[in-house]
Amino acid sequence: MKSFALLRSIRVRSTQREITGPLQSRFFQPDFVPADPKAKPKKYKLPASYDPYGPRPPPSEKIIKLADKIASLPPEERMQIGPTLRLKLCHPSMQSMSVDGVGLGTQGGSGAGSAKAEEKVEKTSFDIKLEKFEAASKIKVIKEVRTFTSLGLKEAKDIVEKVPVVIKQGVTKEEANDIIEKIKAAGGVAVME
Repeated sequence: MKSFALLRSIRVRSTQREITGPLQSRFFQPDFVPADPKAKPKKYKLPASYDPYGPRPPPSEKIIKLADKIASLPPEERMQIGPTLRLKLCHPSMQSMSVDGVGLGTQGGSGAGSAKAEEKVEKTSFDIKLEKFEAASKIKVIKEVRTFTSLGLKEAKDIVEKVPVVIKQGVTKEEANDIIEKIKAAGGVAVME
């Protein structure tokens, strides 16, 4: 019986511990009164636009004068501001991305109609690919590759030995035909892609 009473007193003391220190908050204080459950919740009005950086100070007088000067410039000079600032501030220029081969889906109209419109667009830049060459005319082909690629002897030799390989990219149709004829005269076979 004594052991039961002792055990009971230990249990009572452990549940009546007082919470102090950093864990103490308004919920553990004895005078805490919960909010009225029948009270209406507060409605907060959201701003028309959200700025994650908070309100900004108004621009200085110097900035306002600079903006007025820029606005008064002719359009040709305004177009030069971006590149000039990029150069002065050492920002990298934006690289244009090629979207060739990327399926963008149909944009306005049926798929068949837009596919026909894409086929009618004529290709303006071509790649020249060296397919093969005669073993006896290897040196002539290397010299010919050097003339229109401005490569050194070793680089041109390495490229020629890796046939089939693209030797020049982004050339016009006339230039590509001229290069193909020169390689053919030297003893190689090149095609336009």
